[in-house]
Amino acid sequence: MTQRDIRVGIVGANATAGWAAASHVPAINGLPGLTLAAVATRNERSACEAARAFGADCWFADPFAMIRDDRIDVVTIAVKVPDHRELVLAALAAGKAVYCEAPLGRNVQEAEEMVRAAGRCHTAIGLQGRFNPAARRAAELLAAGKIGRPLRAKVVSATVGFGPEMPSRYAYFNIASSGANLLTIVGGHTLDLVEALLGPIIDIDALPELLWPAVKLTDTGGESLRETADHMIVLGMTRSGTVLTVDLRGGAAPEDARSSVEVTGSEGWLSLTSRHPYGFQAGDLALTSNVSVTPPEQPAVGGGFMGAAINVGEVYARLVRDMQADTYSVPGFEHALHSARLAEAVRLASERSSRQRVEIANAPPSSNPAEAMASRPNVRS
Repeated sequence: MTQRDIRVGIVGANATAGWAAASHVPAINGLPGLTLAAVATRNERSACEAARAFGADCWFADPFAMIRDDRIDVVTIAVKVPDHRELVLAALAAGKAVYCEAPLGRNVQEAEEMVRAAGRCHTAIGLQGRFNPAARRAAELLAAGKIGRPLRAKVVSATVGFGPEMPSRYAYFNIASSGANLLTIVGGHTLDLVEALLGPIIDIDALPELLWPAVKLTDTGGESLRETADHMIVLGMTRSGTVLTVDLRGGAAPEDARSSVEVTGSEGWLSLTSRHPYGFQAGDLALTSNVSVTPPEQPAVGGGFMGAAINVGEVYARLVRDMQADTYSVPGFEHALHSARLAEAVRLASERSSRQRVEIANAPPSSNPAEAMASRPNVRS
């Protein structure tokens, strides 16, 4: 495509709340080469308010009308997970590039359908923690063998979500069929970061817990019954032999929402930590190690809620380069399919109380130096 600003239209931009306002809007407005061309909601008033608040060129009360508009190059899908499929398929049918929040669909089957529909369209999936500058620097240290062979990783991923209370607009998180829960959202972002550092996970076991089966709806005073785990311990092993323990914690108090990845190697250690209430999904990371560390690069853009735009901005920056050069370097829907299959393996392990092998055909490339020497395992469902 010609070297002009790429025009983005966001489905699901709300002027007062939501992930798009906290991350996508400041990322787009802060990056060269991008223009926030339009916003769309299913409500005329909210769409108009969002366009005014975010400086968008125009607004739509019909998301599908925005998707069909020739002035839009990239369609960003930032709505509830059950609504992803219909909107994504419409955008792909219109030949648009699509940036969709994770998880891509409610299940593996929906993700597979969207992968098939993508064809040569540029796609990006919202698993952006791997692009945090500190995470990239940690991956470089591991790839260079600075801490020796990675032996084990201890991961804690805490979020203020999935606790004993929530606004009614998030009650769909409690419904198993929605595909939006602690495992697919918090677990998806966490396991993706782990794989970016240590390579594909090939074996998984899991212990789920439901600490708050009845959730208070703070705005209505009602109650919602939770059908999925709000705490989970995941055990695993990467293809290169690193042993993992991952503690997914819902319902953390804001002051206790600390997330970390601690990797111990044969010759040293490194740690990535976050204090963001959304865990590894948003905000900056701090890298420490017992070996010399070159400071991480500055992010392409900052801003948003506690730096929520930092990692999202890195995805957009890569998507711009891909579209201008007709390359496909940014993790897209194939990457999202791997994430869905990994989450499904964790779910099966937790339900069957048995260790699961993970299909890794769509796994992203590894930074682990031992990974290239590891033989590919036999894979089963």
